[in-house]
Amino acid sequence: MDDDAGTTGPTRPAPTTGPRQTWAGLPWPVRTAVTWSACLLVIAAGLWLLGQVAVLLAPLAVALAGTLFLAALLDPVLVRLRRLRVPAALAALLSILLLLGILVGVGALVWNLTASQFGELSQQLDEGLQRSRDFVTSTLPVTDQQLDRLVEQVRQGLSSGAPDPVSGARRAAEVVGSLLLGLVLLFFLLKDGRSMWRWVLRRMAGPRRDLTAEAGRAGWRTLGAYSRGTMIIAAIDALGIGLALVVLRVPLALPLALITFLGGFVPIIGATVAGAVAVLVALAANGPTTALLTLAAVIAVQQIEGNLLEPLVMRRQVQLHPAVILVVVTAGTLVAGVAGAFVSVPIAAVLWRVLDTVQRHRSGEVTRTAEATG
Repeated sequence: MDDDAGTTGPTRPAPTTGPRQTWAGLPWPVRTAVTWSACLLVIAAGLWLLGQVAVLLAPLAVALAGTLFLAALLDPVLVRLRRLRVPAALAALLSILLLLGILVGVGALVWNLTASQFGELSQQLDEGLQRSRDFVTSTLPVTDQQLDRLVEQVRQGLSSGAPDPVSGARRAAEVVGSLLLGLVLLFFLLKDGRSMWRWVLRRMAGPRRDLTAEAGRAGWRTLGAYSRGTMIIAAIDALGIGLALVVLRVPLALPLALITFLGGFVPIIGATVAGAVAVLVALAANGPTTALLTLAAVIAVQQIEGNLLEPLVMRRQVQLHPAVILVVVTAGTLVAGVAGAFVSVPIAAVLWRVLDTVQRHRSGEVTRTAEATG
């Protein structure tokens, strides 16, 4: 009997179809699509969580952002006071009092010069609205009854969307609390901001300290440049449009100039809204010819500001694409209303500059490493 008759050779293991083999067997476009989809889902979930936190802490976040904005705006004043050997606490207090004095003084001046014009403007608005109504009904295929129904629907929609007294009181309390918190934080930030930053840097070691210091300086310079540049550009816009309104004898020129100044802190949208208000007041007060001249003046001033002043004042430190600005302003408005629209763009500009600095720092490290090993 052959001893080898009942024996068999070594058997090969049957091929397994585990997760790795299944994944490797998929075409590469499918693997790429699955990987990117998973990454997008994780990013979307993270952004959603951040959005929920931002909504819950919106008053605190807006107060912190506004405090940093004002601190960057007042930092040159604080530095000059400190160079005169003024104590830190007194220098911070004097800087805040200067800011409050300017705001209160400008508000009181505008009110005293224009309070008597509000009654006259009410009558002019009625006449202007009536002229606008006659123009619409005589030019467009719209009857008086259809226009009345449209106006009534708009009025009812605005009334239904208005907040109830309880939520309005709660929102007013939140605004007052945020303002008080912002003032207190502004004082301590001006007084101890630099020592706080040095304390943070001392807790780091090695390359992280240098990277954090560089990114922090870049972000702070960007915020300071944005705050001061925006204030200068908004003031020039307000001065140009205000002078045009005075020349055209449009009532309430000073309040409209003040609205233009405040609107300058909300890029693109703020200037558009402020210009529209000025044109509507001119139309109601002096008729369509003055309104067209006002519109031409607003467009001319904004074109000079956008094409000449903004690149000259802002340089390249805070440049963001207009599409990015629109998205950021819209998101800030949805999260925190008007206050969110004011602070959203400087936050985005600072974050962009910090990320750009980190990327440049890492690229420099990679280059230096490659040169050393080569």
